[in-house]
This record gives sequence, C-alpha cells and structure tokens, in this order.
Amino acid sequence: MFATRRIGSLIRNVGASRLKHTLPDLPYEYSALEPVISREIMSLHHSKHHATYVNNLNAAEEKLAAAQSKGDIQTVINLAPALKFNGGGHINHTIFWQNLSPKGGKPSADLTKAIENDFGSMENMKNQLAAASVAVQGSGWGWLGYNKLMKKLQIATCQNQDPLEPTTGIVPLFGIDVWEHAYYLQYKNVRADYVKAIFDIANWEDISFRYKNASN
Repeated sequence: MFATRRIGSLIRNVGASRLKHTLPDLPYEYSALEPVISREIMSLHHSKHHATYVNNLNAAEEKLAAAQSKGDIQTVINLAPALKFNGGGHINHTIFWQNLSPKGGKPSADLTKAIENDFGSMENMKNQLAAASVAVQGSGWGWLGYNKLMKKLQIATCQNQDPLEPTTGIVPLFGIDVWEHAYYLQYKNVRADYVKAIFDIANWEDISFRYKNASN
C-alpha cells in the first residue's frame, strides 16, 4: 500500500522539471570507520554501489518522464521495479552514511528511555536488531525504526533495497546494510561479526535526531 502511494506520487510529479539525484558526500573520510569498516569497502560501497543506484534512478526517471509525455502507461508500470530498487538503494544508503560515525556516541535521554520502554534495555535492542539483520535471507537491511501508529520503536527487515518507510510505514532510525558488498571483503561470510561490530560506530546523535523528528 505504502509503496503504491509513493510510486503513484512519483509518477504524477516526475514529468515536471526536476533536479537529478546526486551522490551525497560522506561526512567523514573513507578510512574514518576503520577498523570496523575498511577504507576499501567504504570507497567501493559509496563511489561504486551507491553511485550506481543514483545513476540508474536518474535513468529510470528520465524514461518515466518520456513515457508519461507519450501516454505510454505500459512503460510507466514496467518502470516501477527499477524505481523502487534504485530509489530504495539511494534512500537507504543516504541514511546509512549518516547513521555511522567514527565518534560513536550515546543515544539521547529520550531515545534511551524509549529503548528501555520498548525493549527492556539497550543490550536487548542491540541483540534483537543484530539477530534480525543476520537472519535476512540473501541481501537486505535490518532496521531500528519508529512506528507512528503504535507510537513505539520497532525492529524490521527489508529485502533487497526496499525502502523501509514507503513499504512498511515505519520511519527508519538506524539501518544495517547486510548486502555482501557492505562487509564481505573484510568479514568474508561471517555476517554476524560485521553486524556486532557496526554498533561501535553507530552515530547515536543522528539516530536520536531521527527519533525526535519521527516521534514529535
């Protein structure tokens, strides 16, 4: 339902004069997250993988605009998977880079209270998010999100590059990319070690800011 609304909105608006999506700069150097994530992984992940999602999203939107101008509804419908995959890849990674920081930090008082209310403790939340992320079959994402309807934090997973909020309604706060390109060069097939380590570079200032905006 949420994905349909998002795509419908995109179809209505993309025909207008639009700005192309661009690859966002990282708020730190490629080597800044070592030893948790190596410079080589960060460089490839950002400059190659994320850049590909951006380029393919722009190409899909150009095709969409051309199809709309011709009234070619079949092509419009056929473009939906490419828009979802590449648009989701761009959305997810843009959040992911901000979710990480070499400084780490601690969650705000409000977020800490919410975590304790909804999970019992920070450790329980981490364990549940780690378990869900490790259990994703194939490629996808593990998320700590905020459910506005239930007014509580929630663990969720998405396959492939499905974006969390458009597909579930849950607002993303902290995402763990469990595509192999995010960790394999360093952690090989031991996804659990990567997921455990990533909490050491979680940018709790950014996660807390997202929680504040989602819960107000």
